[in-house]
Amino acid sequence: MKINLKDDENLLFKWFCQGLKYFLLTLLGLAIALVLSHVFGAASIAGMLLSTSLWICFVRIAVSLLCLFAIAMIVESWS
Repeated sequence: MKINLKDDENLLFKWFCQGLKYFLLTLLGLAIALVLSHVFGAASIAGMLLSTSLWICFVRIAVSLLCLFAIAMIVESWS
């Protein structure tokens, strides 16, 4: 039995999913680096990972991803 499924997934939603995946992988990598720097006593690396400029950048990326998700949902519900 052959099933005809139309794969018309929203391109913006695909971009959101890819962006979210890499964003979360980056946060996981930073968390691992932070834990390892605390364990091995590398205070300079821990200081860089806890800097406000780095976290402001991550907040901006997270807000951009949320806006992309909202736009994708609006476009999907419109059509």
